[in-house]
Amino acid sequence: MTSPVAHFHAVVPAGGAGTRLWPLSRAGAPKFLLDLTGTGRTLLQGTVDRLLPLTGPGGVLVVTGERHAAAVAAQLPELGASDVLAEPSPRDSMAAIGLAAAVLLERHGEDVVLGSFAADHIIDGAEAFEQTVREGVAAAQAGYVVTVGIAATGPSTAFGYVRSGEELGVEGAPSARHAAGFTEKPDAETAAAYLATGECRWNAGMFLVRARVLLDHLAAQLPPLHDGLREIARAWDGPERAEVLARVWPGLTKIAIDHAIAEPVAAAGGVAVVPGDFTWDDVGDFASLGSLLAAQPGTGEDDGSRTLGDDAGVLRLDAPGALVVGGATRAVTVLGIRDAVVVDTPDALLVTTRAHAQSVKSAVDGWRARGREDLV
Repeated sequence: MTSPVAHFHAVVPAGGAGTRLWPLSRAGAPKFLLDLTGTGRTLLQGTVDRLLPLTGPGGVLVVTGERHAAAVAAQLPELGASDVLAEPSPRDSMAAIGLAAAVLLERHGEDVVLGSFAADHIIDGAEAFEQTVREGVAAAQAGYVVTVGIAATGPSTAFGYVRSGEELGVEGAPSARHAAGFTEKPDAETAAAYLATGECRWNAGMFLVRARVLLDHLAAQLPPLHDGLREIARAWDGPERAEVLARVWPGLTKIAIDHAIAEPVAAAGGVAVVPGDFTWDDVGDFASLGSLLAAQPGTGEDDGSRTLGDDAGVLRLDAPGALVVGGATRAVTVLGIRDAVVVDTPDALLVTTRAHAQSVKSAVDGWRARGREDLV
């Protein structure tokens, strides 16, 4: 049995609409609330299932939007009411994680270490994940902002990269190294060059850090954002929360934690990277989803075709690699289209190919431009 990590609390930012998975994922029912792998557990539930053994009861905080707070609470009955922090509006990842850090500091004091893990990622390899978390906590207790570098399976242009430097030399974190820098999504040639160095890994956006250290860095980089979050946190568990939130939250700087903290602190030598040698995917589009689904049993030779839903309602004819989401309410036939993607929902149908999976967001933008907010 996994034993909880001392002073460790997990923060799960649960936001975004997952627009590259439209029309399955919508603003009102984003991908973290969906079972996208056929396991019977949503991505959010799977994330919390993975983290609770490492924190113990009461050790997970979910930060989500007000419109999703009730659904999050319903999916996670093992969490208490105070374990779901509802944001009045999206202010990006720095505000979400910073709010959690400030609330944890108020509740648990100076020793608390937080780990931020997105609600919509899929991870396989529990022992390797636990080892990464334990090393990350040890490095965080030494004062570092710690990120997780995922072993790349290829020169992906869909992910950012983190470059490892010298060994950290921290007890309890033998694999940790200084983070020499971050790079946003590169082109394929640049990504291949990064991997050839042996120093670069995918940046999965996971961070571990003492709450006090994170907030001190934020105070140095963005004082107004720090001050606003601390004011909100002081009122969070009291009767003035609603008033303070309404007054302070709308004025908070909207910025990602990578730009606010990770990049400038890395340049000053304050960021470490621990290796994540587990299988990881952010389910960023339908091509990614197709690679995560199991082949249907009894179909003979696997040609890469996959179904999320009722495969009895799907017919493929000369359509290798076709991904179909649906088949439950009406029959779906795919004829003569290699690597097709067909997503059939009650009010919207998407037909594309795996090669165009990263462009699905443009469909959301298109319907929104036509005023069809009911579709997005």
